[in-house]
Amino acid sequence: MNDSQKTITRRNFLRYALGTGVAVTMPVSYAGILPSSVPVVKDLRLHNLHTEEKISLSYFEQGQYISDALRDISYLLRDHRTGDVLAMDPGLIDLLYDLKGVLGTEQPLQVISGYRSPKTNAALHKNSSGVASKSLHMQGKAIDICIEGVDTRDIQKAAISLARGGVGYYPRSNFVHIDTGRVRAW
Repeated sequence: MNDSQKTITRRNFLRYALGTGVAVTMPVSYAGILPSSVPVVKDLRLHNLHTEEKISLSYFEQGQYISDALRDISYLLRDHRTGDVLAMDPGLIDLLYDLKGVLGTEQPLQVISGYRSPKTNAALHKNSSGVASKSLHMQGKAIDICIEGVDTRDIQKAAISLARGGVGYYPRSNFVHIDTGRVRAW
């Protein structure tokens, strides 16, 4: 099956959810005996659709975040209108990693919006009822994405199944909003 035919399968979800659940609940002293399904290295492929920048990197190795990689991710996810950069929430980055695992895809995550400066958010809010005045984008805790060859409905379902924040489905605009705020869906 190629990436364009992949949907969320029960096997992918269970394999991934159970593996990451074990890792989260185990004491650090057990790190040497974690099951092989728990990632030692976490990597992401991102493509910013506004700037056309792309990165493919490992951002977590040997139990630690790689600060240079997180900085590179935050730069790619900057407010493309103002150039402002904010350190993105590592929990959001992990959520994206887990999302691609549940979906079973290696395709780059296509970024529509990452960080938004208060100025950009205010302008967007003024022109659209779909933009929250206190958006988590301004805190580096939200992202709007799509994935080539993956139906946005499948992305939405996978994100909801992870139950780690908010999930907004925008079929007309062909993207899914994901954040690390309270668990909710719209």
